[in-house]
Amino acid sequence: MAFRDVNARRHIGLQQLSSLASTGRAFLGPMKSHKFIVDETTNQSTLICSAVRLIESLDLTSAAGQLLNETIQAQNKEFKTGMSTLLFLVGAWSSAVVECLQQNVPVSAIVSVMSEGLNSCCERVQCLQISIHDVKKELCSSRVRPNAFECKACQVGCDSLLNPQDLLYFQKCISEPEVISISCCSHQGDDCHFNKGLVSPLVGFGSAASLVKPAGDRSSSVIPGSGVIASSCIKQKLTHSRHFSTLGKSHFSGQQGNFQEYLLKPSADPCECSDLGHLAMALSHGNQAGVKLLQSIVEYQQEREECRGSSQLNITEIVTCSLLGLPESCSCVSQGFVTLVSPEQAKFIKHFKDKSLRILLVDGDLTEQYRHLGFNRPHNVRTILEHPNLEGGRAGDTWLSRMLDILVSFEVNLVLVKGSVCKNLLDRCTASRILVIGPVPRDVLCAFGEVTGAQPVTYLSQLNPSCAGNGAQVELWEASDGRAMDLGELVPVRINVRGIPLLTAVLTTAVASKVQLLEDQFWTSVCRLHHALKDGKVFPGGGAVELMCLSHIQVLTEQPVRPPKAGKEFPSPWLAAPVAEYKSLVLQALASGWKRYLSVVMCNMAKAPSELEARALVDHHLRKAVDCGSPSAYILELFRRGDVLGGGSGLFADHGEGLKVYDNVAAKTEAWRRALDLVLLVLQSDVEIITGPRRNELLNSPVSSEFMFL
Repeated sequence: MAFRDVNARRHIGLQQLSSLASTGRAFLGPMKSHKFIVDETTNQSTLICSAVRLIESLDLTSAAGQLLNETIQAQNKEFKTGMSTLLFLVGAWSSAVVECLQQNVPVSAIVSVMSEGLNSCCERVQCLQISIHDVKKELCSSRVRPNAFECKACQVGCDSLLNPQDLLYFQKCISEPEVISISCCSHQGDDCHFNKGLVSPLVGFGSAASLVKPAGDRSSSVIPGSGVIASSCIKQKLTHSRHFSTLGKSHFSGQQGNFQEYLLKPSADPCECSDLGHLAMALSHGNQAGVKLLQSIVEYQQEREECRGSSQLNITEIVTCSLLGLPESCSCVSQGFVTLVSPEQAKFIKHFKDKSLRILLVDGDLTEQYRHLGFNRPHNVRTILEHPNLEGGRAGDTWLSRMLDILVSFEVNLVLVKGSVCKNLLDRCTASRILVIGPVPRDVLCAFGEVTGAQPVTYLSQLNPSCAGNGAQVELWEASDGRAMDLGELVPVRINVRGIPLLTAVLTTAVASKVQLLEDQFWTSVCRLHHALKDGKVFPGGGAVELMCLSHIQVLTEQPVRPPKAGKEFPSPWLAAPVAEYKSLVLQALASGWKRYLSVVMCNMAKAPSELEARALVDHHLRKAVDCGSPSAYILELFRRGDVLGGGSGLFADHGEGLKVYDNVAAKTEAWRRALDLVLLVLQSDVEIITGPRRNELLNSPVSSEFMFL
C-alpha cells in the first residue's frame, strides 16, 4: 500500500478536476462543438455533444475523476440538463481554489466563504425568476415591433445600447410603437390526427408537418382553408445523395404522388404553435430539430388534457425509437409504441394488419433462470438441476415447450417483456406467429395495461384468462412517403391500441455516429420543459442569472464580516476561521467561475473574438448595473431587449422573431451546488491512499518520490 499528500499548494486532486473539465468547454452555450469519440478496440466512432457522454468515454482512473463522474451522473439522472455547466464550473472553481492555496489562504476560509457566497447568490437570483404563466402570456401575446425608421434603438449596436441615454431613448421609443398584432393560432381539435398516424415536423421553419396514414391508405388531402392539395406542396426530394439515400430495397422517391396527407400543424413558426410550444422553443437553446418533435407531443397532450385544465408535460407517455438509414427530415411523432423487430418477425406481422390481438405483459425477464426481486433460495442447499429432464432431450427443451404451450393455449399473439428474452423461446414463438418484444420500458407496459386490461405477470406460469388484454394492433411502420421501411437487419413496427396516450418520437438519421446524439438532444428538450412546468418558474437566459451573481458578489465583497452573536457558537467549526482578511480574495475566486463561464459562452457564440474581450464586456455590464442603482432591473431590461451579453434576437434571428431564451431554475442552481460541493470535497481531502498490486508500477513511475510505501 502507498499514499501521498495531496493537500499541497498545487493540490493534485483539484488539478485533475481542472484538467478533466477543460475537455468540455466547447459544450457551453447554444453553439456547441461536437466531439468524436473513437473506440480503439472496434475503431467505431460516436458523435457526442454532452458532458455525460464525454465523461463516460474518458478513462477515469483517479479518485477525483470518479467523483466527477458520479456527480455528473447524479445531475443527469435528476434533470438531464445542466451537466455541461456543472462540468465547466468544476474546472473553473478548481483552478480558482488552487490559486487561493498558492496565496496561503486557509482551507477553512475557502470552504466557509465560498459556501456562504454561493448560498447568498442562490437567494439573490430569486428576484429574477419569472412565473410560467407570465412567460406564456408574453410569448403568446401580440408581438410589438418598433418602427425601424423612427426608432434609433433598432439601429444602434450592442455597445451603444449599454449607454443609459440610449436606454432611456429605447424605452421612450417603444412607448409609442408601431403595433403589429399577430395572434397565436388556437388549437383546433378537428385538426388533430394523431390517432391516424404520424405527425412529422419537416426540416426548416415554417414548413408543414406531415401526417402519415397506415399502410395501404393512398388518399390525398386538401390543406384546410387553402384549397391546395397537400401533396402538390412537397418539393422534390434528393435521390442520389450518398448521405440521404435509404438502404437496402428502399428507393427514396421524390414523386409527389407517393406522399401521404400533409398537415400544417404543428407549425415550426413560433407564432403559430401553442403556449407550451413557445416555451419549449425558448428552453431549447438552439436545438431546433428536437423542439419541433416536442411541440407535436405538447399539442397532442394539451388536447387530451383540455378537459382537466392541466398544463403539465407527462414524460412517462413519451418514448423514443432511433432508426438508422433515413434522413433526419423523416423524424416524426407516432401514436403508440414504435420499435425494431427481426425480418423473420416482420414477415408474419403483415398478417396481423387490421386484426385485434391478445396482448400479454411480462414484468421481468422471459428466461428459465429468472427469479423475481426478493426471491430467496433455501440456505445450505446447492441446486444442481432445477428442472430435471426425465424424458431425455436437450436441457431446457421442457421449459421452452411448456412456455410455448401456455401462450398458445391462451391464444396470445403479442408479448411485451420488460427484461431480456430467451433466444430459443423467441425463435419458437416466431415460428408459431407469436410476436415477442423485449426489453420494453416499464412505462410502455403500464400504458398498454391501462387501455387493454392486461395485467403484468412475473412468470408465464402465473398466466390466467384475466391477465391477457385485447385490442392491440401491430403494423409495419411507414416513412413519410407512405411505404414500410426495410432497414436491413431490423424492421420498425408500430404497436397501437385505440385510446392509448403513449407517443413515440421516431428519430431518424443517415449517420450512425449521430444516433445517440439526436436521442440525447431530444430528451434534453423534453426534460427542460418538464422541469420548467414542474417548478412553475424559469430564469431569464442568455447569462442574466450569472451576471446577477457577479453583481451580488461585488456587494458581498464590500460588506464587513459580521461577528457571531453573543452566547452563540459557530454553527460549523469552519466558520471559526479568521475569514475577514481572506473574504474578498475567496469571493473573487467564486466570481471568477461565473465570469469564465460567461466569457467562454460568448466566445463559443462568436460574440467576442477572445476571452479577454469577453471579460471586458462582462465588466462593462457590471459597471452599468452598479451605475443604474438596481442591478436586477438593469439585467431584466437587457433581457427584455433580447440578449443580455450581445445584440439582436440571438438564436432565433433567422425567423425575424425576437424570441427570448430561458433557463430551468432547479437544474441550474443544483448544478452550481453540486459543482462547488465536489470542489470543496476534493479540497478537504489530504491523502490519496492506493491499494492493490500497483507497487512495482508506482516504484518505476516518475512520481514515485511523491508516495510513501507501507
